[in-house]
Amino acid sequence: MHKHDNDGARRVRRGLHIALAAAGVAVVLLAVYVGVLVQSTPSIEDLRSLQAAQPSVLLSADGQTLMTFRRAQQERVPLARISPHVVQALIATEDHRFYDHPGVDVRRSLSALFHTVSGETQGGSTITQQLARNQFPDEIGRSRTIDRKLREIITALRIERLYGKPQILENYLNTAPFLYNVIGIEMAARTYYDKPAAELDLLESATLIGMLKGSAYYSPINHPERAQTRRNVVLSQMVRRHWLSAAQLQQLREQPLQLHFNRQSDGGGTAPHFAAQVRKWLIEWADEHDYNLYTDGLVVKTTLDSRLQEAATRAVERQTRALQQIADVEWSKPALPPTQGGPEAYAKRHAKLDPFGFFWSQRRELLAESIRDTPEFKKAVHDGASEAAALQRLATDAGVIARLKRDKTRLEAGFLAIDPATGEVKAWVGSRDFDVDQYDHVAQAERQPGSTFKPFVYGAALEAGLSPDRSYVDAPVEIPLGDGKVWRPSDMTAPSGETLTLRDGLVYSKNTITAQVMRDIGVARIVAFARAMGVDQSKLDPVPSLALGTSPVTLLEMVNGYASIARLGQVHKPLLVKRISDRRGRTLAEFAAETRLAMSADSAVELIDMMRGVVSRGTGTQVKTRFGLLADIAGKTGTTQNNTDGWFILMHPNLVAGAWVGFNDARVTMRSDYWGQGGHNAILLVGDFFRSVLQQRWVDVAASFPPPRRPAPEAPAASEPADSWSQQIEGLVRTNPPPDADAQRDSQPPKSAEELGQVMRGMGRDPVTGVPRDEPSAAASQPP
Repeated sequence: MHKHDNDGARRVRRGLHIALAAAGVAVVLLAVYVGVLVQSTPSIEDLRSLQAAQPSVLLSADGQTLMTFRRAQQERVPLARISPHVVQALIATEDHRFYDHPGVDVRRSLSALFHTVSGETQGGSTITQQLARNQFPDEIGRSRTIDRKLREIITALRIERLYGKPQILENYLNTAPFLYNVIGIEMAARTYYDKPAAELDLLESATLIGMLKGSAYYSPINHPERAQTRRNVVLSQMVRRHWLSAAQLQQLREQPLQLHFNRQSDGGGTAPHFAAQVRKWLIEWADEHDYNLYTDGLVVKTTLDSRLQEAATRAVERQTRALQQIADVEWSKPALPPTQGGPEAYAKRHAKLDPFGFFWSQRRELLAESIRDTPEFKKAVHDGASEAAALQRLATDAGVIARLKRDKTRLEAGFLAIDPATGEVKAWVGSRDFDVDQYDHVAQAERQPGSTFKPFVYGAALEAGLSPDRSYVDAPVEIPLGDGKVWRPSDMTAPSGETLTLRDGLVYSKNTITAQVMRDIGVARIVAFARAMGVDQSKLDPVPSLALGTSPVTLLEMVNGYASIARLGQVHKPLLVKRISDRRGRTLAEFAAETRLAMSADSAVELIDMMRGVVSRGTGTQVKTRFGLLADIAGKTGTTQNNTDGWFILMHPNLVAGAWVGFNDARVTMRSDYWGQGGHNAILLVGDFFRSVLQQRWVDVAASFPPPRRPAPEAPAASEPADSWSQQIEGLVRTNPPPDADAQRDSQPPKSAEELGQVMRGMGRDPVTGVPRDEPSAAASQPP
């Protein structure tokens, strides 16, 4: 009997020992586990660093803020600039014992655990715990696990040790997410109610706080009924916590949401495309040098001049609006309207027409192809509809068709200005409106440059030893391609048979002359020269038609290439950033453009002088006659096949600026040959910009390029325009007689409008204005 009792007692003791040992091991393991968690959760130093974190800022050369680098749309504000209704609604709904606990509400946590075990999931996180999740999402995680909850608790206790309750509230409200990439109460107030957080009323505050339970599920934009129900729950909680009376609740609960949704732009202020370009480079620089662009408070000083940027933006906006009206009018009816009267005449006709009405009536196949490119068509097919059924349904959807037509026929533009002396980018406009079109027509879009490429042909010729006075005959040209095909470049007017100089070939943009120059020096030499001058990112096809601008390039490359000419052959890589400093003002890095010599100064001076003739008596005269630019300037126009692309680039000793004009879809073009030319469309943007620059004296108005070693042919003074249209034409006839005019040199010039028009056409000039007509695209002259 005693033996059995003793055995039983021993077994009990053994069991107790095992249990105690297991408990001890469990305690040790738990301690180790908690120790590991403590080590792996954000430290006090991490919390302090996060509090000190601030986004980097992008500045113009004159100190204007261009962009602030935030991961999301966020603007931190102190608690004093947040409506008291927001704070009351937050505490009443999310953590009514906020001021009584040390970061963790034990009673609420146990209650939440009990309800969760019972099958009714409840959250038990305090405001401090939620702040821990918001600020350290990667370190803590969001999965519903014990591990995550313990990490959250440890971090919350540390936050409470480091900060007071007001700081915790302020940090929480500045880091809470509100959908649409919006972070913080200030940006949420601006997005949903178009007002600052300080001005939020009771209902607005309750609506935004209600979103914290699930910003997508309770979105007042996408789910207004849910949002209103959730708002009323918040108001009920405020009644329970005595911040609102029951009578007020009854009065408020049926009120509508009354949103004023105003989604905030992600753009870079006044120069969004420039800022986006700098941002890509900065992210790489920051990674390489172990900086965080979003938290280290870097101050990045760029080369952009805010005054020039504003002038460029205004010029692009004003002139593309006028050109859009011209395109709308010209494509509205079967009959092409006369081009007299300038853009102002089209503005008067614009209000009473169907923009591009005639265009779409003639291009039904393009409309069908465009429908197939829409997200609605792709979604319908993905959901099981046949292509024919989806096409038929969308073709009858007035909203889809109106939007598609509007987008397809929206004229676009790119504009860039560079200081040739330093390579610094001074103005950059990537599209008409960043909010409408984020595609950058400066650095991203590759389009055929047309005749703006010709200066590289003639520059290569000068470097090869050809004289500007070398003679060529304006006659048909045939260049064998080696595969049995023959390339026959042509101009808008038939060959005249007269002898022209190399200089004349560029001034009047003669394709027949340019092709002969190309044949003399070889395509390989032209490719090498263009690349050396800065057109070095896009592919240049080494084919004969390259000389007429058939290889697509970017505006950035072209303007930089012209800047190399203006700098007398010195090539700079375009410079966007000058200096990077830390938040204390200590310089971390400074930058200057890389420089190399690609062209002799003598050849560059000769080429500039030839390009002076383009704006004085060639295809670019409108930049002087329309905008009255009185400075030493030189440039070149360009137009491509069917008026698809219009280009103009202008050089001044202190500034080089260029513009491209066209449509994103190359199947949509300007209609008339007049307004389709770069000398009549893109030239408006550059002329408008340079007029502002010279009037404000932002460059040295008296600056001049070096003169060539020998005198250039005398040109008509741009500062002395003809008194009348007929006098201007008479002067043009005297200084530029047509091929058959030898016998007329000493006779009186033609007097009648009809006779003058015939003479102008024979000279390759517009019969209405007398301005030289730009050449057709080289693409039109390519062999089949």
